[in-house]
Amino acid sequence: MARLFGTDGVRGVANDDLSPDLALRLGRAAAAVLARAGGGRPRVLVGRDTRASGDLLEAALAAGLMSAGADVVPLGVMTTPGVSFLTADLGATAGAVISASHNPPEYNGIKFFSAEGRKLPDALEEEIERLVASEAAGRDAGLPAPVGGAVGRRHEEPAAAERYIEHLRSAVQSDLSGLRVVVDCAHGAAYRLAPEVWRRLGVRLTVLHDRPDGTNINVDCGSTAPGRLAEAVLREGADLGVAYDGDADRVIAVDERGRVVDGDAILAVLARDLLARDALPHRTVVATVMSNLGLERALAAVGARLVRTKVGDRYVFEAMEAGGYALGGEQSGHIILRHHAQTGDGILTGLVLADVMVRSGRPLSELASVVRPVPQVLLNVRVASKEGWEEEPAIRAALRRAEERLGNAGRVLVRASGTEPLIRVMVEGDDEALVRELAEDIAAAVRQALGTR
Repeated sequence: MARLFGTDGVRGVANDDLSPDLALRLGRAAAAVLARAGGGRPRVLVGRDTRASGDLLEAALAAGLMSAGADVVPLGVMTTPGVSFLTADLGATAGAVISASHNPPEYNGIKFFSAEGRKLPDALEEEIERLVASEAAGRDAGLPAPVGGAVGRRHEEPAAAERYIEHLRSAVQSDLSGLRVVVDCAHGAAYRLAPEVWRRLGVRLTVLHDRPDGTNINVDCGSTAPGRLAEAVLREGADLGVAYDGDADRVIAVDERGRVVDGDAILAVLARDLLARDALPHRTVVATVMSNLGLERALAAVGARLVRTKVGDRYVFEAMEAGGYALGGEQSGHIILRHHAQTGDGILTGLVLADVMVRSGRPLSELASVVRPVPQVLLNVRVASKEGWEEEPAIRAALRRAEERLGNAGRVLVRASGTEPLIRVMVEGDDEALVRELAEDIAAAVRQALGTR
């Protein structure tokens, strides 16, 4: 069978690629792997976002877990970072989230967290995948099938959401009661949690897109479509706007002038604040290869450096942990504050950003202006085959030409998509016309070398 786990769990169209049968098998395999890894009876927290398919997949996943002897703690609608925090806070064996994050409503996904609230290690994901494949092929995977009292049970944890809310509140050092804030919940998992936290902190709050119906999550709203948030910030005369995605592990901000503040700018604002308080370990921020050169320059201007990773918050966190760094994230709004969380947390990041605004006494437009993004062109080239693209002479020649012409005034990145027959070409630099010319030149070389579909 094809590889199940991507960089962010198992994803697909719900009730099609991601079927109840697959969810059941994932639950059974996960219970077995967790029992072997930890010894004893696993206790797994399960949360979901607001997609219509969430009930279906939650029931199947929970049934699979319990049928193999794991106890399940259902959290209902809960953000991904909420599940991450609560897994560690409540001493569970693991956590599971049923969500497709920022993807359209028909998609869904399943991902697991370790007892520490981190993404499950690759080795455990691979073992789960091997067991699922064995069952799907009709082979005996040796999975447990307990009976009687050994069957897994459901255990409610009614205070779970309150514990997470208090954790979020504890990250704020300042009095936010003078702020006017607009929050876009994307009709997603944050639709109740986020407004509750902001209200308890005393802000003057306007809430958008907090009426999920199962089919409207991420539709023309949230972090991938912040236009309505920007309009509301201007209309309400707000100081800050924040937009989450479907599972609230991302946030995109809007300043008081209605301008979007992306993950790169948020990283710069938080990094400079931490530097001023001597709280940025090794004067280093971690981001991916997709972050704009403007972020790197903004950090260099204050004596900080940027470490880049492959695309994916998983890789950002791994680099942060390996280097002992406290701040990292992605341009898309995944921001990891490692002193507070083990994963990106959109609600947490928005609160900390507001805290910086209050403590500095400066508007977000001024704080974010330290990042001056350079023109960036991204082309997705659909090809007949992406195999061996790195060795193609025509592509290598085009890359050399681009790098020579840009010199130190820009950056070139070419990579293959992990899931589609695409080669992604990104060129950035100070001269927009030159950047576009070079990107088109590389894309043409890719088409010539690899063919098109």
